[in-house]
Amino acid sequence: MKKLIVTFLFCSCFLWGQNKNSTELTYNEFLGYVKKYHPLVKNANLEINMAQANLMIARGGFDPKIEVDYDKKQFKNKEYYSFFNSSFKIPTWYGIELKASFDNSEGIFINPENTVPNQGLTSLGITIPIGQGLLINQRMADVRKAKIQIQLSQAERKLEAIEVLYKASLAYFNWKRNYSEVELYSSYLKNAQFRYNGILSLIKNGDKPAIDSVEAGITVKTRQWNLEEAKLKLTKSKLELANFLWIDNNIPLELQDTIVPEEKLTQTILETLNTNELLIQDLPIENHPKINALQGKLALLEVDRKLKANNLLPKLDLGYHYLSEPNYWNETNFNNYKIGLNFKFPLFLRKERGSLQLSKFKIQDAKFTLDFERIQLTNKIKAQQTEIKSIEKQYQIILGLVKDNLQMLQSEERLFSMGESSIFLLNSRENNLVNIQLSQLGLENRFFNSNAELFKIMANPD
Repeated sequence: MKKLIVTFLFCSCFLWGQNKNSTELTYNEFLGYVKKYHPLVKNANLEINMAQANLMIARGGFDPKIEVDYDKKQFKNKEYYSFFNSSFKIPTWYGIELKASFDNSEGIFINPENTVPNQGLTSLGITIPIGQGLLINQRMADVRKAKIQIQLSQAERKLEAIEVLYKASLAYFNWKRNYSEVELYSSYLKNAQFRYNGILSLIKNGDKPAIDSVEAGITVKTRQWNLEEAKLKLTKSKLELANFLWIDNNIPLELQDTIVPEEKLTQTILETLNTNELLIQDLPIENHPKINALQGKLALLEVDRKLKANNLLPKLDLGYHYLSEPNYWNETNFNNYKIGLNFKFPLFLRKERGSLQLSKFKIQDAKFTLDFERIQLTNKIKAQQTEIKSIEKQYQIILGLVKDNLQMLQSEERLFSMGESSIFLLNSRENNLVNIQLSQLGLENRFFNSNAELFKIMANPD
């Protein structure tokens, strides 16, 4: 009869694994899909393209311009006036503007100041801002800001991309954990069913009381319930993971049932996320995207400050234009010229001084934020490094607990086979093993999440 008892007892190795027909989607492959095809990652890349387009717009302020004006009035066979004006302007970096023009006007009712020689009048001149606008002006500020914005966009692209990769990683780890729970409960359900059938055989032969079938049946029903709950969580986690799976042309992918997570992820995740190097050294943060982004914003504010400080200067524009008839350019006569002077200066400068003060306050605020972010980032990195190392130690401890509980269960099986134990004690030992294995999966998930968190903190998705 002992042989019959032994035959229904299950093997306690609990080797639950992947179906031979399944295909493994490794974590590294998954991240590759997300980096290359996910719409939000592509969106982050658009930030740089938009910044480059803004730089082109800003540089357009220095494009040479051709202007032509023509106005004519004819009434009752009389030519009242005919005005023709054309010019070619070249804006330069320091607010200086070069201009060449040709004017021609004729008619019986033209203003004397518009009278020009019969062949027209040409001019070549320059306009120089002596005060406000010489060292910096709006066009120069726009170009400087656009260049800074490109660097800022590169940092922001990394921050946006890393956020998507982090969320995708959490979804993958959750999928793996739920998949492992389903495999675990499936294995224990088979064991519980096998034990239940063995108990029924023993009861039938009069070797066990009938109440043992109720105890064994409760275990079977409990395992069935656990498995259904685990399957529900697995289905939901697969749908969540599918949000991050795309291919070319923005086509979403559906995760098939034959696709399974990476089995040896604990051994490969450090290399995949490069966190193995991040755990053994003090990490520099000056090139961190968040620091670079704040420095970029500070640089933008500094350009604004310089522009507003320049507005405190008086606006004084001086212009000189050499005049000549078209065929006289071979003989220069600098007595033919047109000069102009434009002067503006607010007496109290309240608007300008207030704007400058406000820009200085914004810069001070940005510097405080930058200093705080440096300290916070350094502490976050240290805290995350400490957490990962602690979880690694905990994981070794829990592996020992799994081994010990497995040994206790196997010992209880031997006692049960000799008739010195009960189905209740056997189930209790098995429940302890199930709980500690679930804790192992939970700690394993924490280990994955902690590495992903360090990866997110360092914000280097490339």
